[in-house]
Amino acid sequence: MYDVIIIGGGPAGVAAGVYAARKRMNALLVAESIGGQSSVSATIENWIGDVSISGMELAQKLEKHVRAQEDIEIRTPERVTSIEKTNEGFRVAPGKGESLETKSIIIATGARHRHLNIPGEEKFTGKGVGYCSTCDAPFFRGKTVAVIGAGNSGLEACQDLFPYAEKIFLVSNVDDLKGDEVLREEVRNHPKVEVVLNAQAREILGENVVSGFRYENSETGEEKTLEVAGVFVEIGMEPNTDLVKDLVKRNDWNEIVIDHRTCETSEPGVFAAGDAADVAHRQNNIAAGQGAIAAISAHGYVKKL
Repeated sequence: MYDVIIIGGGPAGVAAGVYAARKRMNALLVAESIGGQSSVSATIENWIGDVSISGMELAQKLEKHVRAQEDIEIRTPERVTSIEKTNEGFRVAPGKGESLETKSIIIATGARHRHLNIPGEEKFTGKGVGYCSTCDAPFFRGKTVAVIGAGNSGLEACQDLFPYAEKIFLVSNVDDLKGDEVLREEVRNHPKVEVVLNAQAREILGENVVSGFRYENSETGEEKTLEVAGVFVEIGMEPNTDLVKDLVKRNDWNEIVIDHRTCETSEPGVFAAGDAADVAHRQNNIAAGQGAIAAISAHGYVKKL
């Protein structure tokens, strides 16, 4: 029986793995891949310790670090298909016809960006299409960009772009902006922002990089193209938590509710960290910190058993 099984290979999962190994726990990390969402980012400038690093380089460094630990087993690429509570702890099925027993679990399955699912989006991801304004805003200094999404995510992306972009089109598929009133007022009144309402996304244009964004006005049916160098898709996140929907408490956004001091969930012995949890800010550094907390807490939990 394992002391802990860590599910997920992003910064939260890797940090949990490193700390669990250093605590000499009998640990297993199961992940489809190592690196997390940011592995597709062209450049990351807010990962503490690296002034600038590509998403792929960060993923490689994370994997190198966790694999350097002698006291952890790593299974990748594997997807956990079920988790079941038992009298002794938990039974985890990694999808290969076997069941693994563990005393504790750390859920670090992250979240996925909601996509527009339009032509050009996948092609230009990392080449003008971005999902993290905090990460990528500095690369659009002096350029015109479009932010798709009228909720808090879109409004905050505009704030991130204020110091860099020359012009920002804030595009909404409804007839008004949503989100907090203070944010709406700030963004609407900013001289760099032009709000485009009732705009249904149709296509992201370009050759090798993004050069335009085509939309259709839902009221008139007229199609228009914005000349932009970047498109930030900010229509929300979807946590990857269906795996534990019957095991732990989730909030209205399907985020796992945790005690933020310990990262413990409503189910004793189950911990969650990073974007799968009800975190206030979805950032690599925060996820890594929570992964460390979760591992230390799991170690304490196992010691008490």
